[in-house]
Amino acid sequence: MKREKEIYRITLWGSVVNILLTGLKFAAGIIGSSSAMIADAVHSLSDLLTDFVVLLFVRISSRPADLDHPYGHGKYETLATGIVAISLLGAGGVLAAEGIEHIVRCVQGEQLLLPGKIALWAALISIAAKELIYQVTMRVSRRVQSSALKANAWHHRTDALSSIATATGIGGALLFGGRWTILDPIAAVLVSVFILVTAGKLLHEAVQDLMEKRLPEEVEEEIRRIATSDSEMSELHHLRTRRVGNVYSIEMHLRMRGDTSLYEAHRHSMLLEQRLRERFGEGTMVTIHIEPFKKNGEYQPH
Repeated sequence: MKREKEIYRITLWGSVVNILLTGLKFAAGIIGSSSAMIADAVHSLSDLLTDFVVLLFVRISSRPADLDHPYGHGKYETLATGIVAISLLGAGGVLAAEGIEHIVRCVQGEQLLLPGKIALWAALISIAAKELIYQVTMRVSRRVQSSALKANAWHHRTDALSSIATATGIGGALLFGGRWTILDPIAAVLVSVFILVTAGKLLHEAVQDLMEKRLPEEVEEEIRRIATSDSEMSELHHLRTRRVGNVYSIEMHLRMRGDTSLYEAHRHSMLLEQRLRERFGEGTMVTIHIEPFKKNGEYQPH
């Protein structure tokens, strides 16, 4: 499938970038004695791990519907989004704990090692590389409507932003020296806070999809406009919507004249399904229930 190939291609490119940056950051953090850079390296490592999660789950979610999964396997993509978010929470928590520990030690009088310039250069390279891969990944996620790819794009963005904080902390420590080496672990804590906030938002979105949350109000309003654009169909009610992976599921009841033939009712329903799929994608699942008009609570024969 073209969609699956696009997701695989950009995720693999991201993996290559993450492998190179993870190695660079760990080396720079160790050689340059920078806790902020070590923290940044851990974040890049979590990026690499989530790349593999996306590759695995997108392949599963692309499987067609079968006897046991009549609605397809799209929820696996939502599950991948949740796993990415949980990995971000874990990484953010570890980085926060380590950064706070170094700050406490510094406040208690321990002299932290001054980070080396190699750590600063590694942070600057990371900022440029991760922002570029974020922009490209997000563009593809919008085009193919992939929540897992969107989550992974934000993982790249958080790495770029964490590297900004890292560069600021390392740069400040190098510029002022002495007690100002505390800026390095402070930067690590700021990075972790941003990671935790982003992870929380992504996890919330994944949980909402798994709990069958309705589609946004503006999407439902557009569905209503499309459905009632047919002059023979009206009184839309019992509209129920949800997201199944990257596709929409839409159920609705509509009313037509009681003497409309079965053939005509079916034809109008098929045309409506076609219009909805043209607007929201070929994979859109549409269920339409046709009823006769009602008057005073009773169905009318014509």
